[in-house]
Amino acid sequence: MPATLVVGTQWGDEGKAKVIDYLSKDTDIIVRYQGGANAGHTVVVHGKKYVFHLVPSGIIYDQTVCVIGNGVVLDPTFFIEECDKLQAEGFPVYEKLLISDACHLLFPFHGLIDSARESSCTPDRKIGTTKKGIGICYADKMMRIGLRVGDLRESDFETRLQHLVDEKNRELVKLYDGEELSAKEILENVKKFYSKIQKNIINTPYYLESQLKAGKKILLEGAQGTGLDVDFGTYPYVTSSNPTTGGAFIGSGIAFHHLKSVIGITKAYTTRVGEGPFPTELHGEAGERLRTLGAEYGATTGRPRRCGWFDTEVLRHAVRINGLTSIALTKIDVLSAYDKIPVAVAYERNGKKLDCFPSQGLDQVKVIYEEFPGWKTDITGIGEFDKLPSACKDYIRALEKLIGVRIDLISTGPDRKDTIASGF
Repeated sequence: MPATLVVGTQWGDEGKAKVIDYLSKDTDIIVRYQGGANAGHTVVVHGKKYVFHLVPSGIIYDQTVCVIGNGVVLDPTFFIEECDKLQAEGFPVYEKLLISDACHLLFPFHGLIDSARESSCTPDRKIGTTKKGIGICYADKMMRIGLRVGDLRESDFETRLQHLVDEKNRELVKLYDGEELSAKEILENVKKFYSKIQKNIINTPYYLESQLKAGKKILLEGAQGTGLDVDFGTYPYVTSSNPTTGGAFIGSGIAFHHLKSVIGITKAYTTRVGEGPFPTELHGEAGERLRTLGAEYGATTGRPRRCGWFDTEVLRHAVRINGLTSIALTKIDVLSAYDKIPVAVAYERNGKKLDCFPSQGLDQVKVIYEEFPGWKTDITGIGEFDKLPSACKDYIRALEKLIGVRIDLISTGPDRKDTIASGF
């Protein structure tokens, strides 16, 4: 069976969790392939809201097995807290959640160093990190000094952890005037984590390959979005991993020939959290209005999201990088209050129209807009394309034409049922 990938096309927070939830009913296995607890995926089912961070949101379906891939950095303490909370809500997490033995472990010193580095930066050099240690943990991975979930089974784990804690304590004390951490305390917490999940540790490439051959349907989900990809995003104001299609292969171990469908998730407008260039950003009352209408606050941090108009250059870049086969359009209902809706259709720099989304100098571009009429009618919960106002349908078709990829799914509200499927 082929695998399906859901990927964010903007700067994250596009509504991936709702789309994943919608697709989960026809899925056997869901794989989270990158990122860490800095992600926040929100699902609303029958009016009840669930927020997921490390655990794939498909856990709420009875038939789905969830996998945390090798590309994720896993905070053991946070993970157990999240699992226990979901377990208390009636979801048998520990019975059907599998973890890659190659998944890197994130420790308290990662977060402390992350926070200290960000705090020591001048305002113009801040990245806007969530200070959860994600980037520091990925750095350890690339420096080949990190510890992985599978290492917990090895006899030298305690020695390796002590060495790593000693090294990080020197950095905390000498560079940031912080306090030393106790390797013993960290070890005790990790042992609690291991006691709960040791039976769930697997070799994910082998498992996923065998399940595909057995006819199982696999859905790959990442965190963040294309604009935050460490290679193809607005570097350095990016995350520390690859949320894009390439990262899905690396972070799961699934070979490329299994992937047949890549669904790009995009809001009907644009948001981003943290620092970095944002060409279509709205400021002042205009930005606050869109933020309020869309309830644009981070699911993990609660930070207010920066808001702006739809940017087709960002989307065309995402199509190019990810090989998108279709688009899921979310939060179209939020735009119902507007008389006119501007859409960014191109960039100019120094009086010259740019051919593509630039790798550098995004803060220097001038945005070229095209304006579309609004529909001024509440469309929340509409489940059929033909029942949408004409202006709304025109807006959707215009976006589809500008992007160059068909829109197969439209979300008209936060609940699972507020969805228009393909066929329109």
